[in-house]
Amino acid sequence: MVKTMNRVFLTAVTAIALAGLAPSYAGAQEVQITGPLAGQPAVRHIRQYRANRFFVSPSVGYTLQDEFARGLFFGGSAGYHFTDWLGLALWGAAAPVDVDTDLTTQIGSNGQTTDRNRLSLPGREGFRNQVGRMRWGLALEALFIPLRGKLSLFQAAFVDTDLYVIAGVALMGVDERSEVAADANPCSGPMPAGSSSACLDSQLARSSRVAPAPMLGVGLSLMFNAFVGLQLEWRAFPFSWNPSGTDESGRDATGAVGSGFSDGAIDGADSRTTFNHMFNAGVVIYLPTQVAVSE
Repeated sequence: MVKTMNRVFLTAVTAIALAGLAPSYAGAQEVQITGPLAGQPAVRHIRQYRANRFFVSPSVGYTLQDEFARGLFFGGSAGYHFTDWLGLALWGAAAPVDVDTDLTTQIGSNGQTTDRNRLSLPGREGFRNQVGRMRWGLALEALFIPLRGKLSLFQAAFVDTDLYVIAGVALMGVDERSEVAADANPCSGPMPAGSSSACLDSQLARSSRVAPAPMLGVGLSLMFNAFVGLQLEWRAFPFSWNPSGTDESGRDATGAVGSGFSDGAIDGADSRTTFNHMFNAGVVIYLPTQVAVSE
């Protein structure tokens, strides 16, 4: 009996050892769909809101995280979608309304003018007149729609929606404090008396220019019916400018340009690249009004 159990035990151990030494093979088995579903698309009868349709989208936008002044933009976009996931559009807006930030208000009320760098702040009350402001924007952009589906409102109403990505090039109209050359700096000498001094007047001089910038963003569209919907967008457009209108950069003793070396001039050396962005909300209208439905 003992010999029989020993033989069984040895046989089992040998089998397990040989199984461990044998090469193992693993592979994924392809699932073959047969019957009426073979070769059929994953989803049928999709409402293609964008495919082969023109669109216009009036909107209002508000810049975010500005240091000194925010802009309220009125405009919109128009374009055409070649497919349900790719389109081309032109966006444009103007900012006739400015909103000063609390920082600008505080500087205007409590800022101190010093002889060390009077050009940066000739007079605290005039600081809001020297800060940079965005006046308009124009962009040519591509729209890519990677995701689409439905949103549920309290499990009672469902809205067709899609997430889209914006990428393009933009031209931004900027209004800044005019340049003041170091050799013609009206604030370099003793501060003249009176509000009409050339030093204080330098805060009022303005110049306009066009700043090129990349345009990036993401958006969400929610369709009310076959041709009208709501669009919510976040847009970003970094470019270089002088938002404070102050003398921030100049040349040090070695002649190198760097931040913190005031040179008694307002010029391009004082510009810095900022990550400007805004939030847009608008109504989109698609034409023709009939929506295509996939097979």
